[in-house]
Amino acid sequence: MKVVNTIELTVRQQYILDLVRDNGPITGEQIAESLNLTRATLRPDLAILTMAGFLDARPRVGYFYTGKTGSQLLTEKVKKITVQQYQSIPVVVDDSSSVYDAICTMFLEDVGTLFVVDKHSSLTGVLSRKDLLRASLGKQQLESMPVSIIMTRMPNITMCMKDDLIIEVANTLITKQIDALPVVRKIEKGSGYEVIGRVTKTSMTKVLVDLANDELL
Repeated sequence: MKVVNTIELTVRQQYILDLVRDNGPITGEQIAESLNLTRATLRPDLAILTMAGFLDARPRVGYFYTGKTGSQLLTEKVKKITVQQYQSIPVVVDDSSSVYDAICTMFLEDVGTLFVVDKHSSLTGVLSRKDLLRASLGKQQLESMPVSIIMTRMPNITMCMKDDLIIEVANTLITKQIDALPVVRKIEKGSGYEVIGRVTKTSMTKVLVDLANDELL
């Protein structure tokens, strides 16, 4: 019975996988002998199968088949990805900025969310496209209206930290129906949190592309 997986293996790699599954633990020398190849020739294949998680290797014992399918290995891989690997540079505005200035910043930076900070560079609020659109539909003087009037304020801001798992952040984005989360670290001043990055729906797309291209070994 062939192993069903989402990673495309070569004929030789599939043969090695079946051999180890049926005869493990088995040494590299025994695998090479079975294929009538040198150990050096097999080394790249064994490295790929081990790094991908299909095989496990123990010194002086040999190779073991992990018993995991490609989808299981993919799930494990996703659950190890942290925010730090995919966070991008945040776009911030001062809490004394006007709504007009915030609209200009959002347009020029081509982002959907702005993070508002105080004089200590600590997070005080978040501005979304909807917030700015709602303000611009009224008859208010946008040049004189401070962003603090329309922003979502602390402590009603959903945040994450660089060591959080990306899958948890993705669930938060979906559950709360928001476009981005600020990545923060604790500080002593202001609100107690400094913005050091952002994670967006675009970040999640990049995770998906990297997984498809097998760039998350």
